[in-house]
Amino acid sequence: MASTKKTLLLTGASRGIGHATVKHFHAAEWRVVTVSRQPFDKICPWPQGEKDHIQADLNDVDHYDEIIERIRAKLNEPVSGGQLAALVNNAGISPKLPQPLAGTGSPRMGVLDTALTTWQNVFNVNLYSSALLARGLFDELKAAQGSVVNVTSIAGSKVHPFAGVAYATSKAALAALTREMAHDFGPHGVRCNAIAPGEIDTSILSPGTADIVEREIPMKRLGKPSEVAQLIYFLCTSQSSYVNGAEIHVNGGEHV
Repeated sequence: MASTKKTLLLTGASRGIGHATVKHFHAAEWRVVTVSRQPFDKICPWPQGEKDHIQADLNDVDHYDEIIERIRAKLNEPVSGGQLAALVNNAGISPKLPQPLAGTGSPRMGVLDTALTTWQNVFNVNLYSSALLARGLFDELKAAQGSVVNVTSIAGSKVHPFAGVAYATSKAALAALTREMAHDFGPHGVRCNAIAPGEIDTSILSPGTADIVEREIPMKRLGKPSEVAQLIYFLCTSQSSYVNGAEIHVNGGEHV
């Protein structure tokens, strides 16, 4: 007999926002299934974590039918399975230059520095994977009257000193995709929203972030991954039952 426990499917879980989100949902007694290119990372442990991890390359858009079937098989396992109540598209890549630009100290890859293959890889992971996973698992989301949360970025709405052009434009496109998904999925009872983090205290912060905090963030501090995870959880529960198609800034006011 299948479990009635709610299930979260999360891409990108081994650190930062993904790790905090896993912990928050697990504490709320959800089952968490994760997908990433890497094997299960024991630095982000939780019960059943290794068993409920699927290693798959989200850049490999030619094999998404196979990836979807692997996810569906995991969701339907008779002992620990449960309805897919939430899909959180958190995976993202942000390539950097091997050497900072002369005179700027910035590793960001601009239009002149970004090769076609880099554009393709970034959009595959940061944008197309979100659409393909949501489309492929739509029946499961509809059956659970579930929610989709796409993790965009402040870089999608303003030029950022560290996030490159491919990353920034993929996140802007993901915000647009969120609106389209809200329009298409809403009539079926599936809500789709996005969150746009700013400077969050994770292991991938770039040198110079302290200057951004001082100059641009009214609250004068970094955000905590747990603060982002709480917002994601809110958007996946009945507390946000009439929120659809929104992109919520979580950046201490950096966007103002």
